[in-house]
Amino acid sequence: MVKPCWKPSVEGDGGAGRGGDTRGRVDGLMWYKDLGVHVNGEFSMAIIQANSLMEDQSQLESGPLSSLESGPYGTFVGVYDGHGGPETSCFVNKTLFSNLKKFATEHQEISADVIKKAFLKTDEEFLSLVKQQWFEKPQLASVGSCCLVGVICNGLLYIANAGDSRVVLGRTEKASRGVTAIQLSVEHNANNESVRDELRSLHPQDSQIVLLKHKVWRVKGIIQVSKSIGDAYLKRAEFNQAPLLAKFRLPESFSKPILSAEPSIFIHRLTSKDQFLIFGSDGLWEHLSNQEAVDIVNSQPRNGIARRLIKAALRVAAKKREMRYSDLKKIDRGVRRHFHDDISVVVVFLDLYSMNRSSSHIPILSIRGGGMPASPKR
Repeated sequence: MVKPCWKPSVEGDGGAGRGGDTRGRVDGLMWYKDLGVHVNGEFSMAIIQANSLMEDQSQLESGPLSSLESGPYGTFVGVYDGHGGPETSCFVNKTLFSNLKKFATEHQEISADVIKKAFLKTDEEFLSLVKQQWFEKPQLASVGSCCLVGVICNGLLYIANAGDSRVVLGRTEKASRGVTAIQLSVEHNANNESVRDELRSLHPQDSQIVLLKHKVWRVKGIIQVSKSIGDAYLKRAEFNQAPLLAKFRLPESFSKPILSAEPSIFIHRLTSKDQFLIFGSDGLWEHLSNQEAVDIVNSQPRNGIARRLIKAALRVAAKKREMRYSDLKKIDRGVRRHFHDDISVVVVFLDLYSMNRSSSHIPILSIRGGGMPASPKR
């Protein structure tokens, strides 16, 4: 069975290899890696826990993107925002990148098709796990995860998203003499009219496919996102029955999946104007606008910038509840969820010089945000 992979009790800074510290550190409810080196520049990562069990996971892989010595090489970034429990996000953190490497090896390249296949294979494997555990742990059918991925390879940036996490590009603009925020991902949240329209077109016979409950649009009145890994009970009718808890079961069966794991994919050729990327779960963007986040990254030192973004978001969250940030920090996990969500942030700085260096000088690194075991690869 997939075990929760959040281990907040021990501060770790071991495992130094060519990529340096691969475990990150823990400070209370926050896990962080202040600064590291990847194939295409530097990066900073951080996660803050709010739920009783940590449901956010993230990872950065630098180096080979397949099993072939000839390449491709690059940087893989993943942010996985779980819901209903930590099992799916942990599973994705352990499985998705290996599936991408498998398909990249078969196709001998990175492409939109390779990334899409990796998403769908990971979802298929998790749903198989749900079936295996059905009678021992039926609630696993109601656990899912949003999945946001970025792959930098051969001067191209691939963004793949299933759910409502977001990636924002910071780009220098001569006209403004600053750095402009450009959102690169499409969010699959039923509060977006385009998502509701898409769901209605896919399910024309179902007048209840999206419902407004307590001023929030939800798919089948249950879940806000229309795409995810997991959420087996909304993908296969065989899980829409006992022993799954009644609150998750739909009153009627369904013949086609209600949710999808197929990501929206965007491809962008990087230029010297592209300075950095901010990958964040929706907990970050609930409190910071795209431009506010970009301004923070642009105006402050790289070292620890992911932590500073989270702290900026928490200060806004505290202000909304008319309390001090110092008091918010004293609230324990579980109760903390009433004030903010789990938040994952990965800031990836882009260095065109690094992108053009030979493979013999590529920093090889595997790091999993949230305390998952990781080790340098040689």
